[in-house]
Amino acid sequence: MLNAEMQGDGRQKIAVVEDDRDIAEILDNALTQHGYAVETFFTGESFLKSLPHRQPDLCLIDLSLPDRDGLGIVAELRAHKHVASIIVSGRHELGDKLVGLELGADDYIVKPFEEKEIVARVRSVLRRMNAAEAERGGEVARFAGWTADFRRFELISPDGRTIPLSGGEAGVLRVLLESANRLLTRNELMDRLGLDSNQNFDRSIDVRISRLRGKLEEDPKNPRFIKTVYGAGYLVVGQVEWE
Repeated sequence: MLNAEMQGDGRQKIAVVEDDRDIAEILDNALTQHGYAVETFFTGESFLKSLPHRQPDLCLIDLSLPDRDGLGIVAELRAHKHVASIIVSGRHELGDKLVGLELGADDYIVKPFEEKEIVARVRSVLRRMNAAEAERGGEVARFAGWTADFRRFELISPDGRTIPLSGGEAGVLRVLLESANRLLTRNELMDRLGLDSNQNFDRSIDVRISRLRGKLEEDPKNPRFIKTVYGAGYLVVGQVEWE
C-alpha cells in the first residue's frame, strides 16, 4: 500500500523516492504485487530522515526531486553499505547515467518504463546483493599492502586509512582479486557479477574500475595494480592472500 511503513515480516523492503504521485503509485503497485514491502517518499529529505530508523534493501530514486538532486541522495547512500540503489529518471543523457554509477548506483532505468522491466531489474540487483553477501562471509583479501574486507565493504590502506566501498565496487574488486594475474574481458566481468548486458549499458564496468582506481592507485591515470589491456579487458597484477 502506498506510504505504508515497511513491515518486519521477512519481505524485502523497497523505498520509492519519487515526487510524481502517479509514477510512485505505479511502482508501488508493481512491486507490492510481486511480494515486496514498499514505502514511498515524495521528497529526498523525508527519505534521508527515515534511514536511521529503518533501512530498505533497495531504493528506487528519481533524479529530479523537488527539494534535492537524486544524485546527491545516491552519494549519501554510500554510508549505508547494505542498501542498493537504482536510479529511475527521465534524464536520457549518458553523462547522467555514468555519474549515477560513479556515485554508487547499482543500475539506471530511463522513463518511460515497463512495469515488468522495473520488477526484473529490482530482482536482478537484489539477487546480486544476496549472492555477494552469501559468498563474502568473513573473507578478507590482502594485496600490495592493502586489505579488502568484503564483509564490511571497506578498504584499509597501507597507512591504515579506512575507505568505504560501494556494493558495485566491492563486487568488481572481488572478482578481479579472485582472478589475480589473469585477464578478464568486460563480458566475463559482467557475467561473473550477474549483470545482463542487455539491461546494463556497456560502460558500467569501466566506471566501477575507474572508481576503484581512484581509491587504490597513487596515479589513477597510470595504474600499477588494476591494469587495462586495451581491446581485451582488465587484470589485477600482484599476489593476493585470502583469509
